[in-house]
Amino acid sequence: MHLPTYCLLLGISSAAAQQQQHPLTPNGRKAGAAGDTALAFWRDHLGWWHDWTPSPSSPQGAGLVPVSMLWGGGGNGPHDAQRLEQFEQLTATPAYVMGFNEPDCSGEDVSADIDVPRGVDLWNGLIAPMGDKGAVLGSPAMCRQKDESWLKQFSQQALARSWDFTAVHIFKPDVAGVQADIDYYWNTYRKPLWVTEFACVFDQDGFTPCSDQGQIDQWIGDVVDLFEANEHVLAYAYTDGLGLGTAWPPVRGDGSLSESGQAYLNAISKYY
Repeated sequence: MHLPTYCLLLGISSAAAQQQQHPLTPNGRKAGAAGDTALAFWRDHLGWWHDWTPSPSSPQGAGLVPVSMLWGGGGNGPHDAQRLEQFEQLTATPAYVMGFNEPDCSGEDVSADIDVPRGVDLWNGLIAPMGDKGAVLGSPAMCRQKDESWLKQFSQQALARSWDFTAVHIFKPDVAGVQADIDYYWNTYRKPLWVTEFACVFDQDGFTPCSDQGQIDQWIGDVVDLFEANEHVLAYAYTDGLGLGTAWPPVRGDGSLSESGQAYLNAISKYY
């Protein structure tokens, strides 16, 4: 029997049933990873991961929930074009689908750089139908963090279906800044939050990654505690993305876990 029909017979909404089918905290663990470079070290303590593609696949990710993404509109670099084509060719409905990666910033194959009308067309044509088939949908994630305006405009358009959780990128050098971003997105959109990328960055100083290892280690421990304690944050992911300096990447060039990667492992091991 089709899920919506079954729900109507039981007198419950299809949205509620969808959340029962795919919980908003994958595998019951908030901790996740953006990128697969450290999965072999962290896997036993994670619930989920993504790699900015429609079909995340890595032997290191066995047992974790892979989260799909439509990265962009296909016009901001070769990887962008490839990811759009791959998304259009999906034959199965992923359990979780996230919207665009930083449509409010430029940078070829770094940020999606699409305007709101194009975003609405892509959302209604490709992402909303996945939600109709049972996928849990995540919003586009903003580059400008709490200073964004793109998602505000997007949320006011004629969307065929809204998102189930708000995807958030957090690049801050202190816990107060992290909390301010969380508060902004909860107070503005009133939906559960997934921090789909986070890193220690002086974002008001030309986007300068943190370089002091002691500061980074303390920051990682503090923000994991914050995410775990905050009732609105239902998932979070340490990012191994580009442009984050030499101290932040979780794995060294020789394949061993870095000090920062170990700090994340220590932090999440307290919970899982």
